[in-house]
Amino acid sequence: MSQEKLLDIVYADNKLVVVNKPSGLLSVPGRGPENQDCVVTRVQAMFPECRKFPTVHRLDMDTSGLLVLGLTARAVRELIDQFQKRQVKKRYIALLDGIIKEDEGIIEMAFRLDPYNRPYQVYDPIHGKLGVTHWRKLGIENGMTRVEFSPRTGRTHQLRVHSAHPLGLNCPIVGDRLYGTGTAPGQLKLHAGYLCFTHPKTKEVLEFEIPPLF
Repeated sequence: MSQEKLLDIVYADNKLVVVNKPSGLLSVPGRGPENQDCVVTRVQAMFPECRKFPTVHRLDMDTSGLLVLGLTARAVRELIDQFQKRQVKKRYIALLDGIIKEDEGIIEMAFRLDPYNRPYQVYDPIHGKLGVTHWRKLGIENGMTRVEFSPRTGRTHQLRVHSAHPLGLNCPIVGDRLYGTGTAPGQLKLHAGYLCFTHPKTKEVLEFEIPPLF
């Protein structure tokens, strides 16, 4: 496998793989031959025993950080069950494009897909699904705010919407192409830096932490 197609493997055994996904790489294959390069296809190339559908959860293309994949059908089922029961602990680090005065808080805001502008998500208190995010300020850097997000739910674009929307922090994540002023892939300053779950076979609690590059 060519050097540029390698992945940063954080942990691997015969049941699962944890990777540190770079910003700008898809989690799963997209439509068309030009969108087949992703975490899943790279893991399948590196681990021939990997099943056809190893996906347990996803990160947006422009989000970097920790992602777990199951190598067996049973591991995938059990890991998905942990995510659905909210037993998995996740924390993200982000740089927001502005200054947040408060120190921490909880955002509860419902939103849904805009079918006329995919994959954009819009606020909808009636038909949207509730997203819940705990956040705390880590510091101010050159007119930007570094925050830690601990999402209680796992909605599509949840942290990006909760950051940018006036009912959230009203401060988009730096480099966000959909909700902020980003202009190209790989600019988003959002990193999944902490992941904790139970091993589906050994029942050992596995805990991973990788700092962001920004």
